[in-house]
Amino acid sequence: MSDCIFCKIVDKEIPADIVYEDDLVVAFNDIEPQAPTHILVIPKEHIESLNEIHEDHKQLIGHIHLVIKKLAKESNIADKGYRIVSNCGKEGGQTVDHIHYHIIGGRNLTWPPG
Repeated sequence: MSDCIFCKIVDKEIPADIVYEDDLVVAFNDIEPQAPTHILVIPKEHIESLNEIHEDHKQLIGHIHLVIKKLAKESNIADKGYRIVSNCGKEGGQTVDHIHYHIIGGRNLTWPPG
């Protein structure tokens, strides 16, 4: 999608502090971190939200979770704990219409989130 900021990051049209990349996903540090560790993991394929995933995305979604696990370990937050957030829709707090997962950790997180 030509106006999607995350697609532009995937296409290297917009710079990002990329911490991981493979054939399916890109992960980068959030520009407005909410914790000492705040990484976004996005698929390279443009999928608008969780509402748009289908059976063909099962392998991709599983891969994203394995990447999250790897990044949490590499960021030294796996043992103490971290949060994975994927907002869906306007009322769910989604601000970029490209499915993405926040890895948030490095501090004590409270519940409910807000």
